[in-house]
Amino acid sequence: MTRYTLPMPYIKKLFTAMLAASLLSCATSPTGRSQFILISPDAAIIESETAYLDTVRQLDEEDKLVSDPLTVARVARITGQLVTKAVADYPESADWKWSVAIVDDTETVNAWCMAGGRMAVYTGLFDQLALTDDEFAQIMGHEISHALANHTAERMSRAMATSLGVAMIGAASDNSGVAVAGAAALATVALTLPNSREAENEADIMGMILATKAGFDPEAAVTLWQKMGDLNDDRPAEFLSTHPAPENRQAALNAMIPSMLKINPDRNKPSIYPVEIVREG
Repeated sequence: MTRYTLPMPYIKKLFTAMLAASLLSCATSPTGRSQFILISPDAAIIESETAYLDTVRQLDEEDKLVSDPLTVARVARITGQLVTKAVADYPESADWKWSVAIVDDTETVNAWCMAGGRMAVYTGLFDQLALTDDEFAQIMGHEISHALANHTAERMSRAMATSLGVAMIGAASDNSGVAVAGAAALATVALTLPNSREAENEADIMGMILATKAGFDPEAAVTLWQKMGDLNDDRPAEFLSTHPAPENRQAALNAMIPSMLKINPDRNKPSIYPVEIVREG
């Protein structure tokens, strides 16, 4: 294992920064859950944008961004309806740069949403799961909820609290530019870290409520996870690797359906928020 040695002046600066950041560590999520936050949600949004643009640039260079009109229209419509309700319930998110990159990768069953509303959807979701609109809305409602609940900041904070995170931030340098690059790297690493079980349960609840308010069938949350479970065990979905699904997850979601049906019994759908679909070039 490679060991990193940071210069003493930087260690002092890092210690001071961590001490100051510890004041942020006692945060509360939208559901009232206590959160471990060392990086402010606003900082997480800034660094996530840098990481997202780098990711999109690479996808563009690899010719992986989907521009098929039907797929683009479907993703924009469903995601836009969800975001309309997200912005209504969380007004601070109106300033986010809501956008979706549709990734041409039929082997990958995955989707994610970074801090600030920066999203990605992989075509494997549609190809391997044959998603209905309601099921896709449950996925995106879940992912959007991760952003609304500041789960990116939580994952970045976890990375920051490890030796790996410290090494990336410092990069054995006293150069502030390198430190900024390290912070952006934390946002990228946060994508690969699994959410905590508590954060997953929170996103399940918030996502189901969000999708129901947007006029989608809450029962689709159950059929979605049934489809996830039916995927070939030899090639599990990437979605499952970062979204642990306990055996009682379907039962928990199913138990929520009666209360969900009271939220929007007529399944009225809102106007479509203008979510940007990331294009080639």
